[in-house]
Amino acid sequence: MPIEVGRPAPDFELADQHGQTVRLSDFRGRKRVMAVFYPLAFSGICSGELRQLRDHADEFAERNIQLLGISVDSMFAQRVWADQEGVDFPLLADFWPHGEVARAYGVFDDARGVALRGSFLVDTGGVVRWSIVNPISRERDLDDYRKAFVELD
Repeated sequence: MPIEVGRPAPDFELADQHGQTVRLSDFRGRKRVMAVFYPLAFSGICSGELRQLRDHADEFAERNIQLLGISVDSMFAQRVWADQEGVDFPLLADFWPHGEVARAYGVFDDARGVALRGSFLVDTGGVVRWSIVNPISRERDLDDYRKAFVELD
């Protein structure tokens, strides 16, 4: 079961594609966070979703929202993909313990060993304010995120 809107977001500490440690709690009191879980970096739907976020990252920044991509890929795979695609927001490796953060958010698919397509908007106080969870086969649309923006304003 995905974490519910109105509940505190589970804190996490993961390495980004550059090996830097990123903690959800580091943004508390400063920025909102859009935690975007995706199955695997080099798959078609995931690549399309991440490119869409890359191309519209300014819409998130204008609302003081930090994008964080999270998958079970290693930081090395995340780095290659990010460099290849020109993605500069953090891509976090939920690699080991395998899928631990996705499990905490209720979006880990045990049968496949990857995260579902879950996105969680966390406010500056660390509370989940909006979420969407799609099956692995169904991509999220940018308009889903824009609906969350409307709720913030």
